[in-house]
Amino acid sequence: QLQLVESGGGLVQPGGSLRLSCATSGFTLGDYAIGWFRQAPGKEREGVSCISSSDGSTYYAVSVKGRFTISRDNAKNTVYLQMNSLKPEDTAVYYCAAQAARESSVHAMCTYLRRGDFGSWGQGTQVTVSS
Repeated sequence: QLQLVESGGGLVQPGGSLRLSCATSGFTLGDYAIGWFRQAPGKEREGVSCISSSDGSTYYAVSVKGRFTISRDNAKNTVYLQMNSLKPEDTAVYYCAAQAARESSVHAMCTYLRRGDFGSWGQGTQVTVSS
């Protein structure tokens, strides 16, 4: 059974940092693309970042590029999202999601970050950026 569990959220002041973790089980992490999504109150869930299964290429939404960094540790079956220079508009519930993908398809999957393209989801972790 595929399982993803997010952790690391919390309350942080603007300009601060948080590191989110996505612990996975039930599959080989190196065979899956992993995406991070977020959903703020009253807004649709949006893609934030993605890391490929094949070569570890990374992808970012324009809104977070230069501030967030996605990485993975296959030995620990864990994906991370390092969030720096946080802004109030980053406040949301953050979710990680996984999907097996062929090497030829992972680029499009991670570029578009469509919710429907990812089959397995975690429960989410709350990130609040406020003074």
